[in-house]
Amino acid sequence: MSYTMRTRPRYLTLAVVALLFGSVAIWAVSARQRQKEPPMPGPMLEQGFLDLDTPAFSLRLVRSSQTVAALKPKGAGDFDSTPGDLLVERSKDGYYHLGDIDLRLRPGTSGEWKSYSTAVARKPVTALPSMSATLAAADLAPTLPPDIPLQITRAWSLEDGKLTLRFTLKNKTAESVQVGALGIPMIFNNVLNDRSLEQAHAICSFYDPYIGEDAGYLQVTRLSGHGPALLVLPDGKTPFEAYNPILGARRSTGASLFRDLTPRGITFEGFYAWMVHSTAFAENEWKNAKPWNPPTELALAPGESKTYGVTFVLADSIHNIEKTLGENHRPVAVGIPGYVLPMDMEGELFLKYPTAVRSVEVEPTGAITFRAGANATVGWKKYSLKGKLWGRARLTVTYEDGLVQTIHYFVTKPEVQALADVGHFLATKQWFVDPQEPFHRSPSFMTYDREENKIVMQDSRAWIAGLGDEGGGGAWISAIMKQLGEPNKEELDKFQQFVDGVLWGGLQYKDGPKKFGVRKSLFYYQPDQMPPDFYRKDLDWSSWTSWNKADSERVDRSYDYPHVVAADWVLYRLARNYDGLVTNHPWGWYLTNAYETSVAMVKLAPGYAVFGQMEGDIFLQLLEDLRREGWNAQADDLEAKMRVRANRWKEEAYPFGSEMPWDSTGQEEVYAWMKHFGFQEKADVTLDAILGYDPAIPHWGYNGSARRYWDFIFAGKLHQLERQLHHYGSSLNAIPLLSEYREHPDDFYLLRVGYGGTMGTLTDIDEEGFLAAAFHAFPDLLRPDGITGDDGPNLFGHAWNTGTYIVHHPEFGWVAFGGNLRVEGQVAKVTPLDSFRMRIYVASAGAWLTLDAGQFERVEVNSRTGAVRLGLQPATEFLQSARLRIEQPGKGGAVSYRPTNSLRLERGAYLIPLGKGATWVELTARQ
Repeated sequence: MSYTMRTRPRYLTLAVVALLFGSVAIWAVSARQRQKEPPMPGPMLEQGFLDLDTPAFSLRLVRSSQTVAALKPKGAGDFDSTPGDLLVERSKDGYYHLGDIDLRLRPGTSGEWKSYSTAVARKPVTALPSMSATLAAADLAPTLPPDIPLQITRAWSLEDGKLTLRFTLKNKTAESVQVGALGIPMIFNNVLNDRSLEQAHAICSFYDPYIGEDAGYLQVTRLSGHGPALLVLPDGKTPFEAYNPILGARRSTGASLFRDLTPRGITFEGFYAWMVHSTAFAENEWKNAKPWNPPTELALAPGESKTYGVTFVLADSIHNIEKTLGENHRPVAVGIPGYVLPMDMEGELFLKYPTAVRSVEVEPTGAITFRAGANATVGWKKYSLKGKLWGRARLTVTYEDGLVQTIHYFVTKPEVQALADVGHFLATKQWFVDPQEPFHRSPSFMTYDREENKIVMQDSRAWIAGLGDEGGGGAWISAIMKQLGEPNKEELDKFQQFVDGVLWGGLQYKDGPKKFGVRKSLFYYQPDQMPPDFYRKDLDWSSWTSWNKADSERVDRSYDYPHVVAADWVLYRLARNYDGLVTNHPWGWYLTNAYETSVAMVKLAPGYAVFGQMEGDIFLQLLEDLRREGWNAQADDLEAKMRVRANRWKEEAYPFGSEMPWDSTGQEEVYAWMKHFGFQEKADVTLDAILGYDPAIPHWGYNGSARRYWDFIFAGKLHQLERQLHHYGSSLNAIPLLSEYREHPDDFYLLRVGYGGTMGTLTDIDEEGFLAAAFHAFPDLLRPDGITGDDGPNLFGHAWNTGTYIVHHPEFGWVAFGGNLRVEGQVAKVTPLDSFRMRIYVASAGAWLTLDAGQFERVEVNSRTGAVRLGLQPATEFLQSARLRIEQPGKGGAVSYRPTNSLRLERGAYLIPLGKGATWVELTARQ
């Protein structure tokens, strides 16, 4: 595929699925080729529109339905938060709009639930007289079945200058009616279908929930990451109890309950509903899942009414969402280090709300212990937390005014233990040995099915069983990335067997014209080359995913190369800095292979190599190590090839396309090279886009959880489109966020989101060490996926990021992300507890302190003198000297930190001899 073809417009089209992972580069046809008949308007548009103005929004309602035709934030030009540009084609029965309502009802207290929705059969609603604060009101009876026992009225109002949507439910029968489910569909423009990247970033949004009961809210952020951000807040007592996906409807059968006819796929995740009550779902579709919050229902006596609603407000930027919540008298929660709580770590929770806290309860009982601490400044209430029971936990905070807030935590084993468990699980249960195996996958770390507790030997997606791609290489990528900071001799011996027996000369060509090329899969579907009945009969081998031998041997998929580079680089690092850990080859062999594989990617897989690669930071790190070793010819060559890619990206409006029409993985590498080559404008564009799909929310599943929703299809056990919680996009996108924070230590928001993504990986590790690909967010599941799949890049991101951050915050005081902190006089003393304990960031000094080898045991920061003392762990069998690097990305070079000890420099790192006890190094600031 030539580079010339890459200059044509890219369109976000569902046809991409048919070509994914194929040998042909994925390009949509041009706009002229894609022309189709304009859609005919549905009958709901025949009466025209109501145009209304509010202080924050320009609101257009469809006159016949009084649902939203457009919701345009003031100050954002012509930007519409809803899919208003699709209104004509979505103006028929079976399409949801903002202003619709879903219900499940039954008379009395027993019997079958019956479902109702205003989206199924459109009829003009009955307009009601507007009072002073009411913009528009209607009785919804005409668009609901005549047997509905409730009268539903809806009003669009201005309350204190804020746009509010309210529904009033009145029991019009002579017996009690139970409302078992009430959903308010949240219809915003996340429809990327048939749009270019430029169009999508200009007009589309993503949205994520805080499923926090009365304190819950929805945040709607533009793909560009620019302000304003839209917040949907509860009006009155309208708890955010659950979050229900509105799945796709079959076009052949037309409108159906609780489904939308907009095609869901790679370019449209689907819409969701804010569930106020959810018992009727919890008893049926969700009965096998543990809900985020206790399901509730409402009983309405004859003639009784109940009103629910939401309010729409704007935050001027994503950074200021919490500030805007506070200004609207909503509870604000800030968890440190987030909402993933290792058992040996002391977490902190800061709450801010005008009313005092009445009580705090934990479920399961005893899962987290907590105690109230001294109040922080400006109205913040502080709590200290300690995780006790592994798994999900919910804090329920009740305020004196009756408002209930739930904050969702995940308690894990101590980070070091969690990763040790992963390494052990990989080296035992996922370790495959069978010299007679026909695909030459032995010995190796293979995909594992946790539900069946066995290795996946066959899958109709060839790569899953073939050690290829992210979905099949996940196990061996995880196995080596764990070794970067927690090396284990026995596990490394097995990995070296895998390299010499399977990777080098098997998955990667070691001679011939394809030398250093990485093939797509070792497993393939070729029944004419196998014994009869060899392939499983229960799998569908008829799709494009079942590569034959020729397809599996292709080397044109660039995304396979960074995995191999990462493996070689880790082995180089361990062989270079430790004694006796890596023995099969000298360090130079691994460094050479890492370099050759990197340049082979550009040569042998040019079609996809033009995109940012997941794990792409490995190339920049490799470049640095080549220079440190004095391998300047190789470094110059690698840098030149990467500059060609970077020069292309700097000319693109949104330089992070991928084989997918929209993606959230290439941003990681694009950001790194934009910074390296000085293309700051495009680095900023990339960072803004990440913040647009990566939220800070008081919920472990969403905090720092970058948007991913299709990878279960290609690398999960359950193949479906679904919001994935802490898929590898989370930890990979955390890399640029934390890198940017280290340059700007006053931007606390970047640290919180980046650290949330880093810690999210731990929630995919079960108590025995199985690392799942991601967590299923749909309320009928709420569990990890069943196979390891593409878990490897997730552990890559965690390994790349894990560290301890020490911050003196203007409101919260001294805090630590990744360690336990205590203050003695002017000195903050921190015990690092992150997975590797090899990286420390001291925000007050803007100093990034890293070890190529060795581990930190203690860090002390003197706030008066600025001095930093580092305590290093004792020598081990394989390590006699640590290697310390000092960088100061956050200080611009004005002040230089150097050791007071007399230490020798080696390859840019200070060589620190280790003893039987802790070794201390003091750093002082020099002009």
